[in-house]
Amino acid sequence: MAVVEGQEAYVAYAQNGTTLDFNHTFVPTELRGRGLAERVVRAGFEYAKQHGMTVVPSCPYISGAFLRRYPEWESVVDPSWDG
Repeated sequence: MAVVEGQEAYVAYAQNGTTLDFNHTFVPTELRGRGLAERVVRAGFEYAKQHGMTVVPSCPYISGAFLRRYPEWESVVDPSWDG
């Protein structure tokens, strides 16, 4: 989560054991276009990697734009995800 100008940008997730399902990325309308979605998603992937977890990128932003732009994070994606 990031708080900017008193508003929150975040990645919503569900945890199942050591797997995090990143199912929604939210940035308030007024804050869009500042790279906040990328920042909160990257922080989520870093957290998962540091804790030996995997990510299911079910959020369309993450499975699409983010992973296309940053394929190095594919190594953290759960191998069972069939996206």
